[in-house]
Amino acid sequence: MNSWPITLDDVRGAHKMLAGVARVTPMEGSRHLSAMIGAPVQLKCENLQRTGSFKLRGAYVRIAGLNQVERAAGVVAASAGNHAQGVAFAATTLGVHSTVFMPVGAPLPKVAATRDYGAEVRLEGENFDETLAAALAHAEETGAVVIHPFDHEDVVAGQGTVGLEILEQCPEVRTILVGVGGGGLLAGVATAVKALRPDVRVIGVQAAGAAAYPPSLAAGHPVTLDGFSTMADGIQVGRPGEIPFEIVRELADGVLTVSETSLARALLICLERAKLVVEPAGASPVAALLEHGDRLEGPVVAVLSGGNVDPLLLQRVLRHGMVAAGRYLSLRLRITDRPGALATLLGALTRADANVVDIAHVRTDPKLDLGEAEVDLHLETKGPEHCAAVVSELRASGYTILQQS
Repeated sequence: MNSWPITLDDVRGAHKMLAGVARVTPMEGSRHLSAMIGAPVQLKCENLQRTGSFKLRGAYVRIAGLNQVERAAGVVAASAGNHAQGVAFAATTLGVHSTVFMPVGAPLPKVAATRDYGAEVRLEGENFDETLAAALAHAEETGAVVIHPFDHEDVVAGQGTVGLEILEQCPEVRTILVGVGGGGLLAGVATAVKALRPDVRVIGVQAAGAAAYPPSLAAGHPVTLDGFSTMADGIQVGRPGEIPFEIVRELADGVLTVSETSLARALLICLERAKLVVEPAGASPVAALLEHGDRLEGPVVAVLSGGNVDPLLLQRVLRHGMVAAGRYLSLRLRITDRPGALATLLGALTRADANVVDIAHVRTDPKLDLGEAEVDLHLETKGPEHCAAVVSELRASGYTILQQS
């Protein structure tokens, strides 16, 4: 008998329950990523799911399984984003009152969306731990049922329906990449896929700055990180869930980690090449393709788990991704302090076809010799080769570059 908490039948039951509620999200091929790793790549677009992420699936199955007394008491959740919206939508659809606690600093678009889906939103706590404590206190006071984002059998079964859809949409799949925070999605997908296709590798992906699964798997039990930080807030979880961990340990084929730079580049690739808006956590499987693609057997399916990204964060991450992709070049150099010298420098940049984003021209500074000026340049370029060409043109024109990034 299987030792893990849910079975294929549980996932199939969840799939029937979600019919007409959760969308069967599309699978999109990516020629760019396929060429990059030398194997076919398909993107499972859960960023196009209702509420913008896969979280609706587990939340709906969990709330739908409540009895009448529990439904009458309402449900409560703590979340800064995707889980909040999934719970709000699911509860409203099922006619259950929901209260969602969110941190005081939660992005306004996510707060507004959660309210629009029908939840009563309360902003409490400076961080998630404080927000969760407020939600648990509310549950204790009112009897509301806590809807955990990943550590419950029904939630895992609901998330596992993504795995059933992948096998139907891409039966030739050999590797599935899934972003991991607490582990509910990875556990659910692994349960469904391994029961039907044990030959398919199911691999988790975590941000290196918030990777609790590798040390936990090594220890054989969930381990709490002392500290963690990543731009991928959707998978920024310091300890695996007890229930998902059991399943991941038994069924998954490992967990890879990716850097912040790769996350930013992946988000940029999704936007530019796939025309898909994806949050950093949702782009983590694409980041794994960038870092580990040569180790993965294709066809590969990368699950884009969510697309709820704050516009201000998107702006910052895209800029970071463009820098990582060689699309921006920052230089510091010195020129002669005479009329026309700056214009001559700009002429050299024109010949190199570099676009000036920002420029700082300093003529009075104790570190400068008499007759010198220092120039900081921020340039928009076309990639690493173009960056090298710009630097070469400047050096050929007689400029000494003091700093380059």
